[in-house]
Amino acid sequence: MDTPALDLTFDAEAMLPGLRTWVECESPTFDAAAVARMMDLAGRDLALLGARIETIPGRMGYGPCLRATFPHPDGGRVPGVLVMGHLDTVHPVGTLAALPWRREGNRVFGPGIFDMKGGNFIAVEAIRQLIRAGVATRRPLTVLFTSDEEVGSPSTRDLIEAEAARHAVVLVPEPARPDGGVVTGRYAIARFNLRTVGKPSHAGARLADGRSAIREMCRQVVAIEAMTTDAATYSVGVIQGGQWVNCVATYCDAESLSMAKRQQDLDEAVERMLALRPTGNDVQLIVTRGVTRPVWEPDERVMALYGVARGIANRIGFDITHQSSGGGSDGNFTGAMGVPTLDGLGVGGAGAHTLEEHLVIDSLVPRARLLAGLLQVV
Repeated sequence: MDTPALDLTFDAEAMLPGLRTWVECESPTFDAAAVARMMDLAGRDLALLGARIETIPGRMGYGPCLRATFPHPDGGRVPGVLVMGHLDTVHPVGTLAALPWRREGNRVFGPGIFDMKGGNFIAVEAIRQLIRAGVATRRPLTVLFTSDEEVGSPSTRDLIEAEAARHAVVLVPEPARPDGGVVTGRYAIARFNLRTVGKPSHAGARLADGRSAIREMCRQVVAIEAMTTDAATYSVGVIQGGQWVNCVATYCDAESLSMAKRQQDLDEAVERMLALRPTGNDVQLIVTRGVTRPVWEPDERVMALYGVARGIANRIGFDITHQSSGGGSDGNFTGAMGVPTLDGLGVGGAGAHTLEEHLVIDSLVPRARLLAGLLQVV
């Protein structure tokens, strides 16, 4: 197939100023106003390309989402291509003080630059270059940017699944794998909220009368993480308890995550978590199941889509592997629905969710060109 998209002119240096604007618009999941500012920024860039922009109000305390629909002769008549990403990050407002935009050789650092503002930006850049060159996409094109992926997409799963059901293909520019490969499946993930309830007392005068919720939670954390096996992992990433240092804590709250390669293993992990009991009769433990991402296992159509992507990459001058991956993404939902989904199409880099988060500059052009090629032909 003739692929003029592969001849488009991409320039990493020209991309960086626009990407910097996105990265310096901090957008942590739990700050709905900050996420809304980021959606406005992305929406303006997409509107300048001729897309019809819809802001979808947030719910459950999370920020809004953005849908951009591009004009196409077959729009509304045939299923299209959905480019899907999230614009929320794990980094609180103010992280720029510790992780400012900075360039070190072939790397650029910044909050959310790798996961996944860099990938989203090059997807928009791919669309920009296609439009500028007058290269038509085979199918109608929609971009969906969501606001709560970093906490499991509790408020947007229904939106994601409804949008995916109207499309033939989903492309997700989440970070590339360490070897530059793409993702053709993802493990299942379940989140849990835990609360321990103790008995308050004055920590100085009547310590023995109290039962510490914090101590009970610590025991539970050790027990939970000890359940990790090759089949399923268990981890506790958030813990909060107590209000006063001179009071035995009445409450302690924690958040736990379990991940498994197979749905059966995740189901068993859920059963184990819900079966947890307190270590004594004088304390309570409450375990509540939270957001779950289903297993996405590749099928023939996913592998055919990977084959197209690999062929395009080969023509550009590099190869891409594929794998199922942990970590979870909104691709879990679309892939589990049976909509052909290709994930991990974003930039190369490392340090996601840390103060060393960065992308590799040399990955910008080949990954943008790969996305442009896919958008043209799938």
